[in-house]
Order: sequence, then structure tokens, then C-alpha cells
Amino acid sequence: MAVPTLHVVATPIGNLSDLTPRALETLRTVDAICAEDTRRTGQLLSHFGLSTPLLALHEHNEEAIAARIVTRLQQGQSLALVCDAGTPLVSDPGYRLVRAARAAGIRVSPVPGACAAIAALSVAGLPSDRFVFEGFLPARPSARREHLRTLVSEPRTLVFYESSHRIAESLADLVAVFGAQRPAAIARELTKLFETVLDGQLAALLAQVEADENQRKGEFVVMVQGATADADARLAEGRRVHALLKDHLPPSTAARLAAEITGAPRKALYGG
Repeated sequence: MAVPTLHVVATPIGNLSDLTPRALETLRTVDAICAEDTRRTGQLLSHFGLSTPLLALHEHNEEAIAARIVTRLQQGQSLALVCDAGTPLVSDPGYRLVRAARAAGIRVSPVPGACAAIAALSVAGLPSDRFVFEGFLPARPSARREHLRTLVSEPRTLVFYESSHRIAESLADLVAVFGAQRPAAIARELTKLFETVLDGQLAALLAQVEADENQRKGEFVVMVQGATADADARLAEGRRVHALLKDHLPPSTAARLAAEITGAPRKALYGG
């Protein structure tokens, strides 16, 4: 008899041919599928001729229904967990259910496949031996800039998700905080018809996105190369100079002058 299992199943991020044979068989044979958006997952199942029952599990109800799903597993059922696209739990709900299932002694098994962050990193041409996944940046500009300032000295490649209606604003903040010359890459609509991957310095990428409306459409993965020793040195010197100036000048003026003197990103100093 098969062991009751919660299968964490990766689904395509665009190209439906990326659904693996193992994932397809899992989705066909489980008792039910826990889906972030049952309508979207229903379309995927319909494309492959599957009729497996769907359960809605999203950020608003996950905590409330996780116990009921675990009960079904304990009663001998096997279930699948999927998100709208890609690998579940990567900037998507699901960890509470996985944690509850594991705490109950239920077998949890990954069915690997597409992941936008990893797919983007593989084609970016940026250092990928060490990287940090940051998910979506805060929506509010002030909170976004404050968060970016905490990352300006991070030596590992940074990976962000971003939406079409904030991509230009987020890139502008990256330029301001990380500096115009920091190497970066933008992957848009990966595996889909209008897939593009742009690379270059942050300021140049911002200019490309602002100049081409099509480059502001779709789903984005933004990757920024980590700080080098030189960048760290500039930032440290900028903060030293800024600390000397801010007691005698308005904060914005002190940050601007410290940035001009040292080459450190101004917004990394202002409020830092």
C-alpha cells in the first residue's frame, strides 16, 4: 500500500511543455490538489486532460485549513500542493501546510521542476555560486529604499521578483541605492513567447526599460551583482564622511556631498 504523502509539485512558469512526466503522473493520481488559485490550476489540468479535485489553499486561508488537510493525509489520502506557477513556497504560500504535515509525521516529497528565480539566474551571466533570494521588494517606495539600503553591502548576487507596475520604480531605487554602475540583469516573461533577458549596468537597464513600453510588461526577475571590495570601501568611506557632515548640514545635503566626494550611492547614505 502506498504511503500517504504530501507531494510538493512544481508547475510550468510559462511553457506548458515544462511540466515533467513525474509531475503529470503525480497530479493525475493524487486524491486532491491544494492550489493557490483553483481556476488557474484548473486550466492547467484541463490542458492535460486531468480531472483531479482541487482544494483552495492560499495565504488568506492556509493557517485555518492546514489541520483539515493534514487530517485527510492521516486518513490515508495522498495530496499534491501547487502554486500558480513554478515551485511552491518560493514567494508563495505553503510552508505552514508543509510544517504541519511534517509535525504530524506525514511524508512530504518534492516533485521538482521550474523555478523562475533559478531559471533567471542560470541565464543572467552574474556570479551564481552564492546568491540571496529576496522575493518581492516592499510596495511602498520609502520601505523599498530602506530595505535596499540594508542590502547594499551584500557580496552575494541578489535575486528579486517584481511586477510590471513597479518595475521602473524599483529599478530607479536600485540605481539610487546601489549605484548606476552595479552590474545587473532583468529576466522577463521566462519561457513565454515574449521572453527577454537584459544585462548591463543598472542605469543602462533602467533606461532600456523606461524607453520601451514592452519591457515594462509581464513578470520579472531582477538580479544584481553583489558588492565588491571596492564598492564596500566606497560605502564605508561615504558613511564616514556623511557622519562628519550631517551634524553641520541638512541630511539630504550631507548625503549628496558625501556621495560626490566618495562615489558611494547617495541613498545608501541618506537615512543609512
